[in-house]
Amino acid sequence: MLRTRFLSAAVLLPVVFTCIYLGALPFLILVTLLLTLAEIEFCQLMARGGFHPVPIFGLGLVWLSLADAYLKAQFPALGLELLQPGLTLLLLGSLSWQLFHRHESPVTDWALTVIGGLYLGLCGACIIGLRGLRPDGLWWTLTAIPAILLADTGAYFFGRAWGRHKLAPTLSPGKTWEGYLAGVVVGGLLTALLASLWHAQAGTVIAVTGLHGLVLGVLIAIFAPLGDLAVSMVKRQVGAKDSGTIIPGHGGALDRVDSVLWAAVIGYYYVQMFIL
Repeated sequence: MLRTRFLSAAVLLPVVFTCIYLGALPFLILVTLLLTLAEIEFCQLMARGGFHPVPIFGLGLVWLSLADAYLKAQFPALGLELLQPGLTLLLLGSLSWQLFHRHESPVTDWALTVIGGLYLGLCGACIIGLRGLRPDGLWWTLTAIPAILLADTGAYFFGRAWGRHKLAPTLSPGKTWEGYLAGVVVGGLLTALLASLWHAQAGTVIAVTGLHGLVLGVLIAIFAPLGDLAVSMVKRQVGAKDSGTIIPGHGGALDRVDSVLWAAVIGYYYVQMFIL
């Protein structure tokens, strides 16, 4: 399994980081593809639990959020506001659908339709917004997104070697407090090093520094694992091990973006609050 995970990562990571580097439309396409698959997987998981969310409305919420974030980042002078009117129409449309296509639990089905799309869409919009920040969106994205990968790697290896106390045994039996704390330390230190490398590479013209990398790495390592536990909670409720099988050794798209979404939210609002 570890070998399969490594091979999949070796294929996918260059594609991901190339799209991050290119930004703009290639990055939007990548994020849209991943979150489209993640939304479909969420609806399929809910269907396994006997519910009937409507994928097209959930996907509409995801696409709307990403499009709104992209247009605001790439064309700020236009002052376009898609989110509020689009959100209103999709909420009313999804509710109307349930009124005419009722199953055993139409209110729950409507809530699941909306919440899946909002969760993935609004958090995904932060990924687009983070990359679109001017002038350092590339460097902030290359700091925040790897931070959770570094923390997860540290937590995995330290947890396997020294983990004894279960972090959330009913949700994710493999996670331990020892691994989690190691992830915070490793994530913070390696993200600080990574940010220092970006600063040295780009010079003093960018705001990304080792100190910001340390703070971001620690924050992301502390809070982003909640995204993974949240998806685990969903899967446990319907008796699923993975959200899908599209990525060998890694499960589905939802399994891969769960903590990345939280990392993007933390990174985006950290820059908005303390840098810009």
